[in-house]
Amino acid sequence: MSDSNVLLAKTWDASIDPTGWWMSEKMDGVRALWDGRDLVSRLDNVFPAPDYFVRQFPNVTLDGELWLGRGKFQECISVVKSARVDKGWDRLVYRVFDLPDMRAPFEERYAALQRIASDISYIQVVKQVRCVSMKHLTTELKRIQDLGGEGLMLRQPGSFYERKRSSTLLKVKTFKDIEGRVIDHIPGKGKHKGRLGALVCRLKSGVEVDVGTGFTDYEREHPPRVGSTITIRYQELSTSGTPRFPSYVSERNYE
Repeated sequence: MSDSNVLLAKTWDASIDPTGWWMSEKMDGVRALWDGRDLVSRLDNVFPAPDYFVRQFPNVTLDGELWLGRGKFQECISVVKSARVDKGWDRLVYRVFDLPDMRAPFEERYAALQRIASDISYIQVVKQVRCVSMKHLTTELKRIQDLGGEGLMLRQPGSFYERKRSSTLLKVKTFKDIEGRVIDHIPGKGKHKGRLGALVCRLKSGVEVDVGTGFTDYEREHPPRVGSTITIRYQELSTSGTPRFPSYVSERNYE
């Protein structure tokens, strides 16, 4: 299984609206393809799984990760390299998320995956949830990371399995928060005409930033007033100290 034979993720940024995408936990495990006979690594190496581990696996290709638990990546690697039945394979689970050979939209592949693999020992189908908003994404990311998880994956609705790095699959990095004072409103255009387009905010550092995503329809029609302080979520700071991919979280109340 070389990299060109599996679907690989690109990195999500806040310019992409996650609404409607399928959201799941990003596993901190070891990527493995079940080819109907063996568990194979991305470098085409066969993992020496004990017979009891794979005995019930189906005769179809599965894509997933061998997983020992959150924060246990190094221990997981140690287990999957060993053929000893007492080494810890019984504590592993194969968390599957796709059917590479099925030429169908993701929703159909996922439904088929649940039918095929839901009741097999040592296999778990990764739960997929529809993302309903940017706030939903950030809330779920915080929940997973508070549990010790690595992050989230986003899958484009209706997408097909591509054996390459694709923008239909996105990994979500950690967010950071910063506060800014609203100094101006930028009117909306297009679908936002007649209401808020973006907030111009000044950070404590003096840097000014336009925040144009993360708002509900109500918030665009009733935006935070000039002079109020808001929380801004972002991925990282540029060399000039400007938040990259800033998104509105909420207005802060200091009364």
